[in-house]
Amino acid sequence: MPPSSGPSASTTILTRGTPSEVFLAFLKLGLTAFGGPIAHLGYFRDELVVRRKWIDEAGYADLVALCQFLPGPASSQVGFALGLLRGGPLGALAAWVAFTLPSALLLLAFALAATAFDGPVGLGLLHGLKIVAVAVVAQAVWGMARSLTPDRSRAAIALAAVVITVAAAGSVGQVAAIAVGAVAGLLLCRNHASAPASHLPFPVSRRIGLGCLLLFLLLLAGLPVLAALAQSQGLSLIGAFFRAGALVFGGGHVVLPLLQAEVVAPGWVSEAAFLAGYGAAQAVPGPLFTFAAYLGAVMGPQPNGILGAALGLVAIFVPGFLLLVGVLPFWDRLRRYPLAQTAMRGANAAVVGILAAALYDPVWTSAILAPHDFALALAAFLLLVVWKTPPWIVVALTAAAGVGLALLPPL
Repeated sequence: MPPSSGPSASTTILTRGTPSEVFLAFLKLGLTAFGGPIAHLGYFRDELVVRRKWIDEAGYADLVALCQFLPGPASSQVGFALGLLRGGPLGALAAWVAFTLPSALLLLAFALAATAFDGPVGLGLLHGLKIVAVAVVAQAVWGMARSLTPDRSRAAIALAAVVITVAAAGSVGQVAAIAVGAVAGLLLCRNHASAPASHLPFPVSRRIGLGCLLLFLLLLAGLPVLAALAQSQGLSLIGAFFRAGALVFGGGHVVLPLLQAEVVAPGWVSEAAFLAGYGAAQAVPGPLFTFAAYLGAVMGPQPNGILGAALGLVAIFVPGFLLLVGVLPFWDRLRRYPLAQTAMRGANAAVVGILAAALYDPVWTSAILAPHDFALALAAFLLLVVWKTPPWIVVALTAAAGVGLALLPPL
């Protein structure tokens, strides 16, 4: 049964913003969103769903589920889609630039200058940032669970998603959990009354969507051929980072083996330089895909330096964005069908389970190493949930506390 198109159809008229508004919102996130892609989704939810109300909870969960299915950097794709929704194409560009630029510049500076985050102060700061990620993800799980798993059947789907994600680690488990959640939604959630899915007015036509999908395929197949024919190192660099961005599901740390194969194996970057850059990437906010800026800068063959950083950075993000824009005009219509809504209720519950599993591993296991770490994470969680403290303040306080703990003499 097709979705209703009359006045009774549920259509959310979302207030349009300006690219400058989008830029400032995402610049704040780009400066404070530590902790990797799962934590980023928590920061996005708090700032853009809860505080600014750019999108409702269900629509946000739908976007998260879609971007988990697509190759590319999932959190950056969600941010790009939110920027597109709020400010049109310029808003999408503003969201990506603002969220990406702080960490890219920091990693470029690390590549061009000296090492950082060495010694007890640096290590304590890094550990404090990991601890605040625990609080941010826990807040996201708590808030999304209350709205997206309000009954036994959806709570069971979320629990099943946790089991699947733990049993099959990595992006395979995440995609499988969402797929199982969608099927379970069709079976278990048909009798749950809910409002029809709101229309998310992405300014993307089907023709543009098909054009983006075609361009993605042409670049994926054509860049290696062009690089070989032209004997161009610049095209080889672009092709290498494009493939890494196009062939990874889940983003974040999953892209590291692909990048290593693309830049270390041919001798463009040494193993030691690769690992040093990966360590630095853990200490900066924003998407881990900005590691490409570091790699482009430290490459032996030219183009390297600032030009290599810019080429690598753009090339690794473009495939994920082309796929996202290509799918959006079809997905928004599909999600308004009754059966699709039922499936999405199950998929959204699965997203809660995926976030809950990630809260333990890698977020909790990499951050909570002692009782005082747990106490600090709990304090940060209460600041966020009970006292409604702005996340950037919680990040600053927790990072400072991490430095303080590192400087204390051992008991």
